Amino acid sequence: MTIIKRIINMKSANLMIMSAAMALATSTADAANASQELIGKSEVRITDGRMTPEALWAMGRMGGVSVSPDNKKVVYTVAYYSVPQNKSNREIFIMNADGSGQQQLTATPFSENEATFIKGGSKIAFLSSESGSSQLWEMDLDGTNRKQLSQYDGDVEGFSFSPDGKKVLFVAQVKTVPSTADKYPDLPKASGVVVNDLMYKHWDEWVTTAPHPFVADFDGSSLSNVTDIMQGEPYESPMKPFGGMEQLAWNTTSDKIAYTSRKKTGKEYAVSTNSDIYVYDLQTKKTVNITEGMMGYDTNPQYSPDGKSIAWLSMERDGYEADLNRLFVMNLETGEKRFVSQAFESNVDGFCWNTDSKSIYFTGVWHATSQIYSVNLKDNSIKALTSGQHDYASIALCGKKLIATRHSMSMPDDIYAIDLKGKATQLTFENKHITDQIEMGKVEERWMTTTDGKRMLTWVIYPPKFDPTKKYPTLLYCQGGPQSAVSQFWSYRWNLQIMASNDYIIVAPNRRGLPGFGKEWNEQISGDYGGQCMNDYFTAIDEMAKEPFVDKDRLGCVGASFGGFSVYWLAGHHNKRFKAFIAHDGIFNMEMQYLETEEMWFANWDMGGAYWERDNATAQRTFANSPHQFVDKWDTPILCIHGEKDYRILASQGMAAFNAAILRGVPAQLLLYPDENHWVLKPQNGILWQRTFFEWLDKWLKK
Repeated sequence: MTIIKRIINMKSANLMIMSAAMALATSTADAANASQELIGKSEVRITDGRMTPEALWAMGRMGGVSVSPDNKKVVYTVAYYSVPQNKSNREIFIMNADGSGQQQLTATPFSENEATFIKGGSKIAFLSSESGSSQLWEMDLDGTNRKQLSQYDGDVEGFSFSPDGKKVLFVAQVKTVPSTADKYPDLPKASGVVVNDLMYKHWDEWVTTAPHPFVADFDGSSLSNVTDIMQGEPYESPMKPFGGMEQLAWNTTSDKIAYTSRKKTGKEYAVSTNSDIYVYDLQTKKTVNITEGMMGYDTNPQYSPDGKSIAWLSMERDGYEADLNRLFVMNLETGEKRFVSQAFESNVDGFCWNTDSKSIYFTGVWHATSQIYSVNLKDNSIKALTSGQHDYASIALCGKKLIATRHSMSMPDDIYAIDLKGKATQLTFENKHITDQIEMGKVEERWMTTTDGKRMLTWVIYPPKFDPTKKYPTLLYCQGGPQSAVSQFWSYRWNLQIMASNDYIIVAPNRRGLPGFGKEWNEQISGDYGGQCMNDYFTAIDEMAKEPFVDKDRLGCVGASFGGFSVYWLAGHHNKRFKAFIAHDGIFNMEMQYLETEEMWFANWDMGGAYWERDNATAQRTFANSPHQFVDKWDTPILCIHGEKDYRILASQGMAAFNAAILRGVPAQLLLYPDENHWVLKPQNGILWQRTFFEWLDKWLKK
């Protein structure tokens, strides 16, 4: 399942990290062949105003944003994709804080990443693989005088300069699991791996290394005296697979480093979400756990500008990764910890301190949009700063304004300036040359009454040039996560506007088990996958089917991860509502999923326990509701999609579902990716995904 969520600043941050990871992997290889065609901004011609897969992949993807110390300039990155080359490249841009004077600083095949101001704002530091591996570089503000700063034997994956500029904190992988060749040097080509404990695989990799934080002296031109502050520890910091530099922080006096780690391995790691915030003292070399006894995820520390406090994100319960993500502040003198976001009945996703250290700005989802809020630390009162049909993602303070990225279902990320009254000004228009050619469908907010008398917000996306006198095939979109909000998200694959542009009405409900509607609504799904959340899906599609412009004889159902599970479950319970299904990376057999997945805390919490626990009523209900138990009722064409590098939900689940459909005589198709994981990241695979997706739907819903 797409269990990205609140380990880091979700959704947009996760997309940035995945894009950066892809860029790192490809750019290292690029360094050996610098003469290749440069991947830059794409031009695309759209003749009929309809979005296409090619248009999506032609769009530049906004990355990290950094503000200069004097609040006058902003540096950011944009990733560009090449379908013919089947890879990406990331470049660095700079502009004035009001959006003027935009300038591209790099134009290389080396995928420059993580750009930030250093040396009082006179230089920009960044990562580049120009030397053959990802290393730390600097350049002038006009892009000249590039200079390599690090010579680390391995890839530098992230970095942060100390406030005094004399040290650098960076992240690199260390080997934690001996290889077969280490044990048997005479078998260097042996591919077998001997496994003795759990967590031998994670998301999309065989676990052999862990990221560690390193600290080095910096004399202005190079790094020296490199020290692994977790030397000899087989643990992760930041935490895989999505953690980045947001999980580490310098204190204001440059003598302490706070870092996030779940100091567990094997089975103990697999069954627990109990990460903590540790503080390493550079002078004494001692480490202190400041969140000991806090049992859930504790992540993303940030010291206050006055150095008197530290804030972080905290979940309460061990083993529950979708618990309420709370903003905590600790007084460093007294040790007092306060839950300061208690008045906000949803998750805090990302945050930044105000300069006066008396308030904190944060982003969070409420009623299916992600907005910016402020919390006054004097009384913990919370004020909404923004509103509207869009999502704010990353935020940074820039004088008396905030710099943030913003997107919606109808617009990819751009950078905005938001004044303290909430007025937003768009600063970048990265994809205007493409979006100006596209007619987006209307996005409508509807509230529906569920089967248990609750109110549910459902997004409805209409085709461009919608004609209410016509009847349209209609798709029910099933969200993954399972507890990821159906907010105003923008996706380059599960893009609801491209579905609408193919003349489908899209119905996207915020069913039970999603944040932004209170704790009870979010938590109802745990141990009840086949229960109320499925009734909510039926409510959404049945209510829309009453509309005269919805063709109730041409309804489809699509989804990925938990959404894929939902499709498989609905296929056995829909009572002929739907005429076509598409399931991507979904759970088909719950019993096998329990044993095949890697992070067991998820299975234990959401399923309620193991299937052999015969006296566990919750677990027995879960496994009795496994989609594979209802294959005898399958009667509707289904497309199954899966990546073979998906170690969260193994490809055997998709293969089994496809096989079952064929054996049942149900029309079915299988799209299998040997080189993709829980997502589809390669451009040509992404376009193949879109083409297969719509070919299948058109075949069964547009007859």
